[in-house]
Order: sequence, then structure tokens, then C-alpha cells
Amino acid sequence: MDTRQLAAFCAVVERKSFSQAAERLGVTQPAVSLQIRSLEERVGQQLFDRSGRRVEPTEAGLRLYRGAQRLLAQERQLLEELSGEAEGPLRGQLTIGASTGPGGTVVPVLLCEFAEENPEVTVELLIYDTQTIVDQVGRRELELGVVGATPRHRSVAYEPFFRDEVILVCSPKHQFAGKTISLDDLRGQPLIVMQEGAGVRQVIEDELRQAGTRLRDLDVRLELGLQESVKSAVLAGHGVAFISRTGVEPELAAGTLAAARVKGLEPSREISLVRAVGRVSTRVADAFVEFARKRV
Repeated sequence: MDTRQLAAFCAVVERKSFSQAAERLGVTQPAVSLQIRSLEERVGQQLFDRSGRRVEPTEAGLRLYRGAQRLLAQERQLLEELSGEAEGPLRGQLTIGASTGPGGTVVPVLLCEFAEENPEVTVELLIYDTQTIVDQVGRRELELGVVGATPRHRSVAYEPFFRDEVILVCSPKHQFAGKTISLDDLRGQPLIVMQEGAGVRQVIEDELRQAGTRLRDLDVRLELGLQESVKSAVLAGHGVAFISRTGVEPELAAGTLAAARVKGLEPSREISLVRAVGRVSTRVADAFVEFARKRV
């Protein structure tokens, strides 16, 4: 198969747009459309559903995408070896997905430091909930993810990255501030939680289950999508919430938020790297992982 056609095809799958794929590849939209038509003629199947507002891959398109990612990664690796770039300065694109916890705190700093040391690498960070990142890595839309939980997925593999404590936070004027409370105490307070699929939420649900309680047994008043949204709600005095310590260190240090401990709960989570099973890693991704492990 023509790898230029496969590159155009993958760009359309990832951007869900012919025009955005053309912009990413530095070519015209008609050129991308021609590559896709030629590829569809070659495989004898329609690869995209163009009926909606966004371009979506068909079932055949999804199967081709998984294989195309492997072929393109192997091509990149071969070209690097042939050109001597395997030993020279890092070049190229590093696109990483991260869940809202590590993606809002540790990962951006690591990427900035990595980019400063490797000026010929272009960095892109995409933030979603844990399940979305895992699914995108499994579909080979992302080469590398950083997530706060490890939901089962037959197409991915997890590697330990660093450990993160999950704490209960409240207003410094709240009765829980700086104290150790019981689960019964917690039941009597408005609780703010993150959306389903978030790593912190999964950790808390697992901890509560081991303690003989369920999340629905507590007074859950608000379910908010992002860690920043939860933090803002607690800062405004609308309740208490479980959150990653790394995400609230500045507020704890400034005294605008306070921490409390719940007797019987020791929530923490392993922040993990996630990769697609069988996918050949690029030199840039491997270099970032090595760089990051020395700093976390």
C-alpha cells in the first residue's frame, strides 16, 4: 500500500475532517480527498461515513486504521535508522493524551521541560477522562497516554509511572478542615464528585466498596466533569470532594483549601502510562518516557 495514502487516511481519522487533515499534512484538501478515493478503490470498501457533520470511519476504516498505524510507525523507525536520525537530535511530533488529573498538573510541566531540551520536537497534549484516553490508545489514535486508573481493555498495556495520593478537600472554615472524620460524618455532608470514567472517581468507588459503602450511599450533590470544576466548586464552599493531591498543592499551601482524612480510607492511585499492545514505539515517545521517569 502507498504509505502517503495511509498517512492521509490516518490524519482524516484523527482530525475527523478532510480540511484539518490537509492542514496538518501541509497539502490541499483536494489532494487529501484524492488520496482517500484512491485508497478506497484499492481496498474495495468505503472507509468513511461522510453523512454527518464530522467525518467518521466505517467499520472497515477502523480495521484499516489499526493496521495503518503499525505500518507507518515501522516506516518511521526504518527511515530514522537509514538516515542516521536514530542517533542524532530528536525530531518530529509527540502527541500524548492524559486524563484530567495528571494532564492538569505533572504532565504539562514534563512536556514543557522535554520540549526545551528537544527544540526540534513539536508537542501536543490532549486532555480527556481516563476511559476516553484508554480507548483512543487502544484504537491507535494516540501512541501514548497517561492515566489515573487502569480500566480493562484488551488492546492496551499499562506501565507504572508515579504514585498520587487522593485526599478529601474542603474550605479551610469547614468543620472537617485538618481533622480525621468517619464515614458517617461524611454521609452528612454535600459531596462533589467527578464524572464517571475519571480516575479519581474509580479510586474512591473502589475504596468505598472495600469499606462496605457505595458512592450512592453518600450525599452526592454535584457531578462535575473536570478536576478544575470540582476544585472551583469546593473553593466556592459548595461541598467537599475527593481530589488528587497534586492538583491542589498550590491551594493547600496558600490556605485556600484544607485537607481532611476519612478513617478507614487510604485512597491513592498509580498514575500509569498506557500504550497499544503490539505497537512499535517511535523514538520520540521512548525518549519522552525515559526523560519523564528520571523526574517523577
